[in-house]
Amino acid sequence: MAQRRELIAVMDFGSQYTQLIARKVRENNVYAEIVSHRISARELKKRKPIGVILSGGPASVYAEKAPELDPAILEMGVPVLGVCYGMQLVVKHLGGQVRGAARREYGRSNLDVCDSADLFEGLPWSLVAWMSHGDSVEKLPVEFTVLARTRDCPYAAVRHTGGSIFGIQFHPEVHHTEHGSQILRNFLYKVCGASGSWRMSSYITEAIAEIRAKVGGEHVVLGLSGGVDSSVAAVLLQRAVGGQLTCIFVDNGLLRKGERDSVAETFGRQFDMDLRVVDAGERFLAGLKGVIDPEEKRKVIGRLFIDVFREESRRIADVKFLAQGTLYPDVIESTSAFGGPTSVIKSHHNVGGLPEELGFELIEPLRYLFKDEVRKVARELKLPHALVVRHPFPGPGLAVRIVGEVTAERLALLRECDAIFIEEIRRAGLYEEIWQALCVLLPVQSVGVMGDERTYESVLAVRAVDSVDGMTADWFRMPHEVLDRIGSRIVSEVRGVNRVVYDISSKPPSTIEWE
Repeated sequence: MAQRRELIAVMDFGSQYTQLIARKVRENNVYAEIVSHRISARELKKRKPIGVILSGGPASVYAEKAPELDPAILEMGVPVLGVCYGMQLVVKHLGGQVRGAARREYGRSNLDVCDSADLFEGLPWSLVAWMSHGDSVEKLPVEFTVLARTRDCPYAAVRHTGGSIFGIQFHPEVHHTEHGSQILRNFLYKVCGASGSWRMSSYITEAIAEIRAKVGGEHVVLGLSGGVDSSVAAVLLQRAVGGQLTCIFVDNGLLRKGERDSVAETFGRQFDMDLRVVDAGERFLAGLKGVIDPEEKRKVIGRLFIDVFREESRRIADVKFLAQGTLYPDVIESTSAFGGPTSVIKSHHNVGGLPEELGFELIEPLRYLFKDEVRKVARELKLPHALVVRHPFPGPGLAVRIVGEVTAERLALLRECDAIFIEEIRRAGLYEEIWQALCVLLPVQSVGVMGDERTYESVLAVRAVDSVDGMTADWFRMPHEVLDRIGSRIVSEVRGVNRVVYDISSKPPSTIEWE
């Protein structure tokens, strides 16, 4: 979604943190757009950025086939900030030297500021910065000066004395770096001269205008899940094209308790949308029969979703566009979206899963937003509070919360456990403190004693995490009395479970979902 007045271009060199840079920039009321490192200076000039940020990346700048940049970008006269790998590229292209570090820096390091101008204006002379690099700058290019250093990194922050090119070896975008957001803010406002005029309301205005311009008088069909992402996409589309929108809700039989009725009530009646509900539960269960591998589950569900969606959409006359509520974390986990060598973590059925023969042009108005930003859009659109704060729910539904084969019996069991879990955290007033809560049915049975009799039944894991954007997460410190009620109710009320465990893993190294 392009902001034509003030744009910061974030060039992606494969870092898992690239999206965090863009998000931090937008938090400072300046629009950021992620672009491939392969973009030419000529192409970049057309976008008229007020500044360029070069992301980090896993490669070494001197390695064969390492991601490169068009060196003419450094001669555009636009401020440039190189972060980690980005800094090393700047140094390499301007005549300095980069080598493998004698001592790799990873984690928190004490940063000593040597020059408080520009990037470090208004900040302490000493702060904690997050380092993650195996290479270091050995020799600075001519006309570069040092702004900050650490014990093991003499060139932790540098600046070209005659221009507005900066390099920092640490990561200001991660929350572990003290004053990291202020460092980026100083670059945006003191170096790039940003006005800070961009707001989420600006995004909404632009999104509606772009949808109208693209769609014209054609019809749009949207795959609606009932989650905040597809809901925001639906309301944006309704405001943009009104009755030209039809929403299709595919009940895959993998939903939470009461979810289908809730979606029909909210969108069919409250929002008065053209909503088509498709009952495909038996079809999905048949497709998942015997499937155990989580990645294969996602692919099966994705293929079936496409088939069902295609069949239903063909019943709607003159459809030209397909809309989805795809978010940036979905994109970054599924593929290297902008050409950087980022690892594929897991497939998302709404990313790259729609075959060309579907015959639709794609509209994804939320593709470069994070979950917290989508919630801001939802509030701007005046969506119901319960919908705004709704926890994320995976596209493959409960199928990826059942470790092992998905059966009707295991789905029914998990659905009841999940309902109790959510009910109890709501009752405790914790629902909005938790970013995501879920139950996972394990392929494990354990011995128990119930009513003086031996049982041999399923084990259930419950999980709650605290996060901002889903890219990183920490396990939620659930009060023991709440866990006690959750465990007691589940084993008492759900026949087939005799043991409940609490997942205390963070992301990374774990993912939020188990599959």
